[in-house]
Amino acid sequence: MINITNQINLIHMENTIYKQSIPKVEYAGFWWRFLAYIIDDLIIGAVSWIFALPILAIFGISMYSLSEAGMNPDDAEVLILPIIMAASSIGFLALILQWLYFSLMESSKHQGTLGKIVLKIKVTDMDGNRISFARATGRYFGKIISGMILSIGYIMAGFTEKKQALHDILASCLVTKE
Repeated sequence: MINITNQINLIHMENTIYKQSIPKVEYAGFWWRFLAYIIDDLIIGAVSWIFALPILAIFGISMYSLSEAGMNPDDAEVLILPIIMAASSIGFLALILQWLYFSLMESSKHQGTLGKIVLKIKVTDMDGNRISFARATGRYFGKIISGMILSIGYIMAGFTEKKQALHDILASCLVTKE
């Protein structure tokens, strides 16, 4: 028969072991995340220009060809549709590029974009595990909601207990420092 003191000691030891096995998590706050976004935005901007320049070149060559063919400047309103198409193509390409960049990088083994990797920040699920591409996609498109009303959804990262922005809460994600 085990006496009650030994049972209490055993319970105390189990609790101590349990408490010691839980790693301390440091959440990445608003300013760390903002700095990572600036780095990512510079990278995305450079890559976007690489894709946008051919579209702009084709458009420019087309406009030059029309002017050389003797197009009357008074007929310039016919150019509105091509201008809208070129701008829409560039915007759509930029959206696809950003979505793939953020979703693929955050669901990869690195668990973060290049900006986050540089700053030693990673995106995890609520248990600290790598997120899926689907969850990363939901998180990316949740950023649209975060930015809708004066970017309050982003600013939330500075005030919530786990430093979560609105899109993190919607996707059940955490952004942590290594």
